[in-house]
Amino acid sequence: MSYLENAKTYTGQDLETIFFRPMLSGPSAEELGIRILYNMPVPTTVQLWEGNPDVLQKYTAAGWSGGAGATKLQKTIRLNRVKAEMGFSAADYFSLVYELIASRADVNMDDLSGTELEQAETTLFKRSIAEGIRATMWVGDTSAESGFNTFDGFLKTIKAFAASDTISSYLYDAAALAEPEGVVGIFENLWENASAKVQDLKAEGRLVFFVTSDLHHLYEKYLDGRGTESAYLDAVAGRKELAYHGIPVVDVRLGSYLAQSATLDKSFAVLTDRRNLVLAVNTADFPGNEVRMWYNPDQMENRQRAVFMAGCDVLDESLVTYAAKV
Repeated sequence: MSYLENAKTYTGQDLETIFFRPMLSGPSAEELGIRILYNMPVPTTVQLWEGNPDVLQKYTAAGWSGGAGATKLQKTIRLNRVKAEMGFSAADYFSLVYELIASRADVNMDDLSGTELEQAETTLFKRSIAEGIRATMWVGDTSAESGFNTFDGFLKTIKAFAASDTISSYLYDAAALAEPEGVVGIFENLWENASAKVQDLKAEGRLVFFVTSDLHHLYEKYLDGRGTESAYLDAVAGRKELAYHGIPVVDVRLGSYLAQSATLDKSFAVLTDRRNLVLAVNTADFPGNEVRMWYNPDQMENRQRAVFMAGCDVLDESLVTYAAKV
């Protein structure tokens, strides 16, 4: 049996270009569906400016007649140091990496180069890190003893806003979901109770309904029942994406993670602007940030470790409307 015994360490520019930049930009970033800040200066601060829309004035004489300066809202994203570690038996690890290579049609299996092995190994680890970041940015809770407790996620923040009546929120029960039409009522309620600022942002095309899988499935059933030819074709072939009145309906795919939480709502819907939910990741400004992959001969185990900084926050609570199941 062959083992992969060559150690690999990524720091500095390699850490960015090989590991994190591909995960946090392009199609991978679009799948997360939120705003991502990568390697921004620390502390990671976001400036939100509100200009004066009533800026036009009658010209009566030369000179300055402007009013007060533009309003600035500043939000600092708190970054926490996190560590990702995975271990595999040497035999299993070789099989996993070999399978990733064998699935590619452009690889000569009789002459595997170090680059191809390296790419397969990094792909294996990047998948786990990306999913860990995605899950934690939603269900993270630093007060939890275990499980996604490296930084606080959006849901904890939004629930705190709802509890203090900082945002518009309401509760629905199981009866509201007895028929597929019930999910439309939830969307309507979120829209009608959203602030005028949110409704005005619809024209920019960045509003989104983030929903749990039960609501996403219920909305699909509602669309299936429209009785049109297109509804039939969609029911057979499936839909790549859903939207309600032009606003995308996105399944957050958190069912298994929410089931492990005693404090988070198991069924919910959030209406907000994609740019309002921010994930920040930093691999450059803190000593010790690295990715290592090595073979432990004593345990006959391949191990992987990543150390970096991450955090997330809601920029403007006035742009959030929330609904949850009782």
